[in-house]
Amino acid sequence: MGTVRTVQRGGSRFYIHPERPEIKFPGVTSVIAMLPKPFLVFWSAKLTAELAVDSLPFVQQMAERDRQGAIDYLKGASRRYTKIRADVGSRAHDLFERMIRGENVGRVHPDLEPYRVLFADFLLKVNPELIRAEDVAWSSTHEYAGSFDAILRVWLDEDGKPTPDRSGTAVVLMVDWKTSAATYADVALQMAAYTHADLIIAPDGSSEPMPEVDGAAVLHITPDQWALKPVRIDAEVFDFFLTLRKVFVWDRNVSKTVIGRAIASSSQKLVTGTQRRA
Repeated sequence: MGTVRTVQRGGSRFYIHPERPEIKFPGVTSVIAMLPKPFLVFWSAKLTAELAVDSLPFVQQMAERDRQGAIDYLKGASRRYTKIRADVGSRAHDLFERMIRGENVGRVHPDLEPYRVLFADFLLKVNPELIRAEDVAWSSTHEYAGSFDAILRVWLDEDGKPTPDRSGTAVVLMVDWKTSAATYADVALQMAAYTHADLIIAPDGSSEPMPEVDGAAVLHITPDQWALKPVRIDAEVFDFFLTLRKVFVWDRNVSKTVIGRAIASSSQKLVTGTQRRA
C-alpha cells in the first residue's frame, strides 16, 4: 500500500486512497466544519473593529490613496490572525512530535520556547509511552480519514491521576495536542472519529487495524500552562460525528441537485416609467 496523499477541494481536505486514487474521503476536520459556528461572525467583526480603531491614522491614509485596499486590509483581519495562529500551531505540533519520539530538539525559535518547556514538563510528570504518532486513521466503513496526533500508553492511579514512575494501571489513550486559547467540545467528535476508524496507515504505506484504546485525552498547551483533560469518545459522540458526515454529503453534493431549471418565468423584465424617463 502506498502513501496517503491529500488534496484541497472547495475549502475541504480530502484523503486519497493509496492504491485507488479515484477514492477520496473527506478529512475529519472538514466533516466537523459542518457544525454551525455563529460566534465566528461576532469574533471576526470584533477583530476588524479593533484593527480599525487601533490603526485609524494608517487606515485613513490608505483609504485616501486606495479605498478598496483599505477595505480589503480591514476585512482580512480575522484571516491573517487565523493564519498566524495556525502557523504557530503547526510548528508546535512538529516540535511535540519530535520530543515525544525522544529527539533532542536543542534550541528552538523564541515563539516556540514556552511550548518546548511546558511539553517537556508534561513528559516528565506523565511519562507516557509512545505507541503511534502522526499516522492516518482510515475508515472505509464510513468513508472518512484524518491524521491523529498520538496514541500513548500512560499509567494512572486509582483516582485517574498519572503515575510518572509507571506504578499505576496502564491505559492506552488517543491523544490530541491543542494550542488554541481554549479547549472546545468538537475535539470529542474529532477523536471519536479517529478511534472508530478501521485502519491506521503509516507514512511508509504500511497499515494495520486501529488498535483498541481505553479512552482519549486532549493535551491543551499554551505559552503559560498545560493540562491533560479526558475526552468522551463513546458511541453517542461518534453518532454525532456520523450525522455531520451525512451533512457533508448534503453540503458538497446533494444540495447542488435539489433545485432545477425554471419551467416557467416572466417573458420580459418589467421596466418602470421612472426607468424609461431616466
